[in-house]
Amino acid sequence: MSKTVLVLGGDGFCGWPTSLHLSALGYEVVIVDNFVRRHIAEELGAPSLTPISSIDERLNTWKEVSGNDIDIVELDIARDRCELRRLLASVRPDAIVHFAEQRAAPYSMRDAAHRAYTVDNNINGTHNVLSAIVELGLDTHFVHLGTMGVYGYEGDGLEIPEGYLDVVVEGPDGARHPRSILYPTKPGSIYHLTKSMDQLMFQFYARNDRMKITDLHQGIVWGTQTEQTRLDPALINRFDYDGDYGTVLNRFLMQAAAGHPLTVHGTGGQTRAFINIQDTVRCVALAIENPPAAGDPVRIINQVAETHRVRDLAELVAELTGADIEYLDNPRSEAAENDLAVSSKTLKGLGLEPILLRDELLTETVDIALRFIERANLDTIPATALWPGRREPETPQLEAPRFALR
Repeated sequence: MSKTVLVLGGDGFCGWPTSLHLSALGYEVVIVDNFVRRHIAEELGAPSLTPISSIDERLNTWKEVSGNDIDIVELDIARDRCELRRLLASVRPDAIVHFAEQRAAPYSMRDAAHRAYTVDNNINGTHNVLSAIVELGLDTHFVHLGTMGVYGYEGDGLEIPEGYLDVVVEGPDGARHPRSILYPTKPGSIYHLTKSMDQLMFQFYARNDRMKITDLHQGIVWGTQTEQTRLDPALINRFDYDGDYGTVLNRFLMQAAAGHPLTVHGTGGQTRAFINIQDTVRCVALAIENPPAAGDPVRIINQVAETHRVRDLAELVAELTGADIEYLDNPRSEAAENDLAVSSKTLKGLGLEPILLRDELLTETVDIALRFIERANLDTIPATALWPGRREPETPQLEAPRFALR
């Protein structure tokens, strides 16, 4: 009997190719999405560089090319708690993959309304799912897409372990008590703060209710296409390039395609972790196939292939495209230079052989940027969300983003 997987946020950048990959592997996939990412693109005036079909056309096309059905449920998991419970009671999924959080650090720092939206959406949505699983007594494996960014970017050369740090606490009588604690977080944005808070919720539910939980601490995702999204133009994945949602690599590629210098913030000495989108979907599948046992601590996996300094990434893109590099003030509150060492033993142990930035797929991403350059709103590429301490105090804004009240 095939297993059923709910993909929360399955219309998004990571969720869509993951849904197709799992369907191709034989899972019964149900996408749950409120399509807010499409509304945010309208708000920012920055639609995907690649043309994104309606969800119905996407799913009909997938049926035509693969023979597999994917169901779709329009639902806001942060606001429609009762409807979410009814869905879980009906489907009783073997696994849930959670991509339905607001995922952009700059967007979470735009103003008071966007900070509030990010907290409400991310914390309420995650907790509503966890609570419903427990209330219904489901034996569901919960797989969450986290981020390496919870640890901050002020590395001191220590390798970041996979979630836990072994310490010894000395008692008042001199006795030494070994403990395994969550590796300390140092979030640098409201978005990263919500991911840090997620970890505490996961720890509680795994210990208190014996839930099976895997938390994937992912690096920056690069690339656009996967084996499945290449099968038909209607299946193409998102390509975000704006200052809020566009990854640093995508912004560089868009600037190069437009004949603009690559803009590096600060010294470019910030080190970031990276992984290709094809490896993201493979990692999620590996996580689903290897769940922790009920009662085990949360399994935390670092979903990372390699690390690079931003200036080195700019030089790589400049080498490929011939673009110039320009250095600008950094809008974020962060160290000018940092090292980042990350353990990724689990995924390597499961057999993942990652795609690296110097492999041929980077050329594919460059080609996509050039092919669709006429669709771009180049005015949205610069980062405009400034961290507190990098600007004058903001004028209070109490209204939520317009799409949040759908």
